[in-house]
Amino acid sequence: MTSNRKRKLVIMLVLSVALLLSPITGTATVQAEGASNSYNYSFWGNTVVSPDAYDATKLLTGHNLGVGSLKDPSDLHVTADGHIYVLDSGNNRIIVLDDKFKLLHIIDSFEHAGQQDTFASPQGIFVTEHNQLYIADTGNKRVVHLDEQRQLVQIVDSPQSELLQANFEFKPVRVVVDKANRIYVMATGVFDGFMEFNANGEFTTFIGANRVNVDPLEYLWKTLSTREQRSQMVQFTPTEFTNLDINDEGFIYATNGDQWGDNIKKLNAQGTDILRREGYFNPTGDIRYRVTDGPSRMIDIDVTDSEIYSVLDSKRGRIFTYNGDGHLMYVFGGLGNQLGKFTTPVAIERVGDQMLVLDKALGEITVFETTAYGRTLNEAVRSYYRGDEEAAFQRYLETINMNANLEFAYSGIGKALLRQGNYGEAMKYFKESYDNKGYSKAFLLHRKEILRSYFPTIMTILVTLLLAIFVWRKVRKWKGGKKIVTIE
Repeated sequence: MTSNRKRKLVIMLVLSVALLLSPITGTATVQAEGASNSYNYSFWGNTVVSPDAYDATKLLTGHNLGVGSLKDPSDLHVTADGHIYVLDSGNNRIIVLDDKFKLLHIIDSFEHAGQQDTFASPQGIFVTEHNQLYIADTGNKRVVHLDEQRQLVQIVDSPQSELLQANFEFKPVRVVVDKANRIYVMATGVFDGFMEFNANGEFTTFIGANRVNVDPLEYLWKTLSTREQRSQMVQFTPTEFTNLDINDEGFIYATNGDQWGDNIKKLNAQGTDILRREGYFNPTGDIRYRVTDGPSRMIDIDVTDSEIYSVLDSKRGRIFTYNGDGHLMYVFGGLGNQLGKFTTPVAIERVGDQMLVLDKALGEITVFETTAYGRTLNEAVRSYYRGDEEAAFQRYLETINMNANLEFAYSGIGKALLRQGNYGEAMKYFKESYDNKGYSKAFLLHRKEILRSYFPTIMTILVTLLLAIFVWRKVRKWKGGKKIVTIE
C-alpha cells in the first residue's frame, strides 16, 4: 500500500470516529440564550426548565468596601463564624470582612526574622476552625502559616524528598488543612496529585493523582502515525487539579480539567476517589453542549453541610450544585455583563445559604440569595441527610409542587417513605423518578410485608387443609376396612 493511500485511510478513519463520537459529546446547546439560566436535566438527558434557586442581589467592589480597587483577586474563604477572607492577589493583601460585608482587617505583611515580610502574587488562602491562616504565597514559592493574632508560625518552602525531581520548583497555588493540621497543597506543574505536608511543614507524600485519560481521536492518530510523527506529538500526562476544598470530616473535594474522565472527586485519606455518582449522570457540569464549545471546565469547588457541594464552570460561568448522591440540584450564573453574570469567575464560597462568586477580571464579588425554591430544596436534602424523614417528605413535596421537572425529588420522597416503612407508596415515587435501585428495594420490602401480613391466614388455611386431608384419609381407610356380612 502506498503512503498516499495510507494517509487517506487514516484521514477516513479519524473522520469516521469523529462522526461517531459527536453525538456522545453533545450535539445541542445547553439552552437558548435568554433571560434565565435555570435548568436541569431529565433522566433522558433532555434540558428541562427549572425555577431560579438563587437570585443575584448585590455586587461588592473594592470601592464600596472602602479598600480601593481589587486587582486580580484569586481566592475566597469563609470561616464558620461567617468571616470572609478575600485574597487580593494583585495588591498582595488579604481583606477580611464580617458576614454583613463590613471591613474588619487588611493583612498585607507579617513579622519574619525581625523584619516586615510581604506576599508576592499569593493565589490561595485557607483558615482553620481555630483561625489559623495559611496563604499559598506563589510568587515567593512558599506557604505562610499565621496564627490567630497574625503572627508567623512557620513557612513551608522548597520541600526535599526523593519523590521530587532534582529541578523541582515549588509554586503553591491552593492550600487546605485538615483537623490533624496536615497541609495539602496544589502546586503548579505537579501531576502526581496534591502535596501532603505534616504539621511541622515536612513533605510526606502525594495523594489523589489523576489517571491519564486520552482523547480517543488523539489516541487513534498516535496509533496510526509513524515513529517520527509520534516523536513530535505531546506525550499523554495526567491532568492537573484546578482546585480543592475540605469538609469537616477531612475529605478533600477536588476539581480538575479532565474532559474525558471524572472532573470532580472526593478523596479519602489514602487519596482514593469515593465520590458517589448515583445520579442520572455523573457530576461533571453540563452534559449537553456544542461540540465546538466542549464540556465544562471546573475551576473551583465549595462543600457545605449535608454533603452538598457546588462547582464553578469557568467556560460558561455557571455554578452546579449536587447532593451527596450526585444528583444535580440546580444551576445558576453565566457569562455576561449584567448582575448575576461574570467575566472571569475564579472562586465560589458560601456564607450560610448565600453564595459568593469572585470575578478576577472585574475585581468584584457577586452575592446570591436563595429563592423560596432554593431554600426548600436545600432543606429537603438536609432533612433527609440528618434522618428527619417527615421533614424531608414534606419539603420534597413542596419542591415538586414548585418544579415538577425535578425528577430526583420524587426519588427523595420515595427514600423518605422507605425509611418510614411505607414501601408500597415509595414504589410509586421511585417509578416516577426512574430510580430502579430504589424501586427494587421497596418492592422486595413491600412483598415481604405483604407475605408477613397474610402469613397467619395462609398458615391457618394450610393447616386446615392438611388436617382435612388427614381426616378424609382416615375416614376413607376406616370405611374401606369394614366387611359387609350377607345373611342367606
